[in-house]
Amino acid sequence: MKSNPKTTMTSGEIAKKAGISQKAVRLYDEKGLLKPTDYSEGNYRLYDKAALKVLEKIVALKQIGFSLEEIRDNLVSGQAADIEGALRMQLKTMEEKKYRLEKVIDAINRVFERKSEGLDWDDVAEIVQNVSLDQSSDEAHWDATRHTAGEEDWYVKIFKSLGLKAGTSVLDLGCGYSKLWRNNWSEIPEGISINAYDIHGSWADDFEKYLGENKQSLPKNVSIDLVFKDLEDSATWDEISATKYDTIVAHYIGFQLHDREAFVERASHVLADGGCFSMTGHGISEWNGFFKEAFADMKIEAPFIDEVIEEQTADRNEMMEMLGRHFGRVESVILSNTWHYTDAEEIVQKFLSIFPDREKFVAAHSEEIHAYFANRIEADGEIAVTSASQFWHCGN
Repeated sequence: MKSNPKTTMTSGEIAKKAGISQKAVRLYDEKGLLKPTDYSEGNYRLYDKAALKVLEKIVALKQIGFSLEEIRDNLVSGQAADIEGALRMQLKTMEEKKYRLEKVIDAINRVFERKSEGLDWDDVAEIVQNVSLDQSSDEAHWDATRHTAGEEDWYVKIFKSLGLKAGTSVLDLGCGYSKLWRNNWSEIPEGISINAYDIHGSWADDFEKYLGENKQSLPKNVSIDLVFKDLEDSATWDEISATKYDTIVAHYIGFQLHDREAFVERASHVLADGGCFSMTGHGISEWNGFFKEAFADMKIEAPFIDEVIEEQTADRNEMMEMLGRHFGRVESVILSNTWHYTDAEEIVQKFLSIFPDREKFVAAHSEEIHAYFANRIEADGEIAVTSASQFWHCGN
C-alpha cells in the first residue's frame, strides 16, 4: 500500500525543508543514513515527517563536525550508548582543529609582519616550520603544567637565577607570553627598566594586553616597554644599540633564529661591562637516560637513544664554543624540575614527544612498554623523573 501523497514529501521537498540540496538527500540514502519512507508510482523517493526529523538530526550533527560514517554508525543507527561521550569527543576534536587553525593564522601573520612584499616559497616553508615549533612549544608547556604540579614554578626558578638588582636595565629578546615577568610581577626589584622585544602574531600580543591592564601594579619605578620589531632585522639592532643593558635575556628563542651566532654577536655589543647575557642552551636531557635504562630493563634494544645523546652533546659543545667567541665569560647554569606520572600512557606520550619519529617502535613493543610502566606506577605510586635544563650566563 502506497503512502498518502498529502502526508509525504519528495526528495526535493524534504531537502528544501531541511535547507540542503536534493543531491545531499540522495547521498544520505546511498550512505544508509536516510531511507525513503516509500516510493511513488513513478518510483520517486517519498519521505514522511519522521524522516524529516532524522534528516534534521543528520544536518545538525554534520554541522558540528561529525562525519557521515560517524553519524550512521554511532548515532542514527541508535548504536551509541553514550551520546554525551560522543559529543565530548567531538568537542575535543573540534578544539584541536581550532587550535591548529589558530597556529597557522599566527604563523602567516608573523611572516606578513616581517616581510610585507617579495614573498616566496621559502616564506611558505617558514610558516609550516613556525606552526610546528609553536605546537611543540605549547604541548611542552601544557605537559609541564600537568606533571610538575607541586614543584616551584619554573619561571620563578629562572627569575631567581638571574639575580636581578634594583635600578638596573634589562633587555628581553623574544619575550613572548612573558611568564618570566608575569609570574614574578610583585618580585621585580624596584627601579628596574625592561625593554622587551618580539613580533606581532606571537604570544607577545597577549602580553601587550596584560601589560596594559596591570602596569599600575608594578613595584615602585619599574617600567616595562614592549616593542614589536623583528630581531633579525639590522634596523632593530640599530635601535637597540643606543643603550647598554645590565641583563640581557634570550630564553627559548634560539630555535627560531635563522642566524643564531649573528644574534648572539649583536647582543654582546649591547651588554654593559659586568652584565649578564642569559640564553637557554642545549643540554643533554635526563629523559634520555631514563628511557635508556627503562628499555634496558625491558630487554628492548633502543640504539637511537645513544644517537640522540651524541647529537645533544655535539650541540651543547658547539653552543659553548660559539658563545666563547663573543663573551669572555661563559658559565653553565643548571635548573631542574621533577615530573610526576601516574599513568603509563602519558609516559609513552612523553617518550614520543622526545622521539617523535619512533611511533613504529612503540607500536611494535606497545604491550611490553605499557605493562612495564604500569607495573612501576603500581609498585611506587608514581614515576618521578628529575629533568634539568641548561642556561648559559655570559659576560664580557
